[in-house]
Amino acid sequence: MAASRDLQVSTAISTADTTPTALPDAYAWCKAYTRERAKNFYYAFAILPEAKRTAIYAAYAFSGYVDDIADELTDRGEQERQLAAARERLRACYQGEREGPLFTALGGAIDRFAIPAEFFEELVNGVEMDFTINRYATWGELYAYCYRVASMVGLICTSVFGAKPHRHARDFAVDMGIALQIVNIMRDVREDAGRGRVYFAADELAAHGLTDADILAGTYDERFAAMMRQQGERAHVYFRSGKRLLPLLDLRSRMCVNVLQGVYGEILKRIEARQYDVMSEKVSLSSREKLAAIGKLWLRAALVGPA
Repeated sequence: MAASRDLQVSTAISTADTTPTALPDAYAWCKAYTRERAKNFYYAFAILPEAKRTAIYAAYAFSGYVDDIADELTDRGEQERQLAAARERLRACYQGEREGPLFTALGGAIDRFAIPAEFFEELVNGVEMDFTINRYATWGELYAYCYRVASMVGLICTSVFGAKPHRHARDFAVDMGIALQIVNIMRDVREDAGRGRVYFAADELAAHGLTDADILAGTYDERFAAMMRQQGERAHVYFRSGKRLLPLLDLRSRMCVNVLQGVYGEILKRIEARQYDVMSEKVSLSSREKLAAIGKLWLRAALVGPA
């Protein structure tokens, strides 16, 4: 545990580092950051060719950097200061000014794959919502949050992967992000409540006889299960749409995306099998289960027919 804490502290310091960094070293730092922080994503990205893989690690590291500003800091003023600094460094990065491992690697990815700045800007806007908004009145309001924090990641990935021309390709990438975020919300109810956040629409809670106070209190009963069932059904709809992106991708990119959607799809299945009880224990896959699933998901992706 001590080694893990030391790595987390080192990562936090290095993320804000502004010393000159060689591009290969910057990419290696982002790879280590992703491996430590999110094994689901790390394993999924491993199948990609090197240029795409390193670019995705860089994009993920930036996402984690700004996400930690909202999740790990508690002082509103400090959150605002650090997020403003992140925006400034992001914009400087697009102007060719790159310092430290994170922004050096991110700049390399931007240069190689022409990732639109608006995707990262919207991602930062979504993160900012986490320390300005902790309740949502309707699904439309919550959708806007999911679109920013998750669909933007999907669009960043698609920029790196490349996709065959299709008038709905962007919609498919957006919907895949929404599906993954809904599963995140369902899985992390207890953790988010600990931060005072409720990622369910107030009108949908009310329709099931619930309030935000019930969620914060960790209430698990028939009302909660029914409300969660509604969220799961919504996730399935978005997954079905998002999977239509797969045939538009080259084989290795398709294998990567299929692992992501497949792992989160399995988490959703386990939540459903537990009758939506995410309060007593967090639903997850062990490392062994993830590795077993990845092999199957890679094979299934290889069998997907052309668009």
